[in-house]
Amino acid sequence: MNLPEVLPDAPVVATGLREPLLADRTRALTRLYQHTFPAVRRHVLRRGGTDQDAQDVFHDALVVFYEKVVGEALDLTAAPGTYLVAVCRNLWLRELDRRARHPRADLTAAQHRPAEEAGPAAEEATEPLPVLAYVEQLSEKCRSILLAFYYFRQPLAQIAAAHEYGSVRSATVQKFKCLERLRNAVRAALPR
Repeated sequence: MNLPEVLPDAPVVATGLREPLLADRTRALTRLYQHTFPAVRRHVLRRGGTDQDAQDVFHDALVVFYEKVVGEALDLTAAPGTYLVAVCRNLWLRELDRRARHPRADLTAAQHRPAEEAGPAAEEATEPLPVLAYVEQLSEKCRSILLAFYYFRQPLAQIAAAHEYGSVRSATVQKFKCLERLRNAVRAALPR
């Protein structure tokens, strides 16, 4: 099956897309990108986004599209490009909603303000809090549990087995106790 036939502008059955995507993913996704990204870019730019926003949204949509086609979980009723544009529109609407609920603080003015204007309080705020120093003060067991869970992203079942806990629940309780010790040490060190 020829790739240009598989990614036409007309609706196709998603199962017909799976084979070419698996055979030559780069070529298939590049073709989709070339035909679909300009429309997504226009949509995002018209609604207050940037080129980077458009790229981010499009890449997220491509991942969704690819995973659904390869996983045979997509029933296309439109052209692949139309589907991608629709997914991008939904993703951009969600992003705009998220930005409205959680606006970023404008840091440009604070970043360009000289240190003399900012005063001593600003200098203290820019010093990093040495949390790792507090982690190092924990017992070996606590340090090991917290690093395994938060840094190495190990599942609690694996942590329970490594530390010889009787159950995952015991490991969870111990992790929570260790985390509380760390929080209390950091809180005690913060100026009030």
